[in-house]
Amino acid sequence: MKPCKTIMFLALFTSMQLLLVKSAFEFEVGGDKGWVVPTSTKEDAVYNEWASKQRFQIQDTVHFKYEKDSVLVVTESEYKKCHSFHPIFFSNNGDTVYTFEQPGLYYFISGVSGHCERGQKLIIKVLEPEKAAPPTNQNETTNSSSSGNSPGHGLAIPMVGVISLFGLLFA
Repeated sequence: MKPCKTIMFLALFTSMQLLLVKSAFEFEVGGDKGWVVPTSTKEDAVYNEWASKQRFQIQDTVHFKYEKDSVLVVTESEYKKCHSFHPIFFSNNGDTVYTFEQPGLYYFISGVSGHCERGQKLIIKVLEPEKAAPPTNQNETTNSSSSGNSPGHGLAIPMVGVISLFGLLFA
């Protein structure tokens, strides 16, 4: 009977850990082609069209693969000018991974002269973290001490589960 309880504990514990972990995603910029200058004027917005169809979250990454080029993270005004003297981030190693640390707009351009002007640029919007749903009970909206906004409320249910599992194990 004891091995069965141990297996049950491990399965439930692992399931709870998976609920607490948010997976980050890596997005391949340009797909199989990579980070390249668009080949025609019809494609000059190809990167922004692609980005507008994605949902970027904090800790997600974008992967740039390229040859004889570079990736710069710049300000909005530098993005519009297609030029930066002091980029926020610079890489020219041919295989760049950039991690989003906070929500907001990120502006990427190629650092090679003329490439940005020909469409090798990208704006990515990183979304705010999802917030808990607003309370539905009128008593909860008027009583701020029971609104669930204090730190630690998100761990209450998993902790009850862990404590219950220990009770099962040692009963």
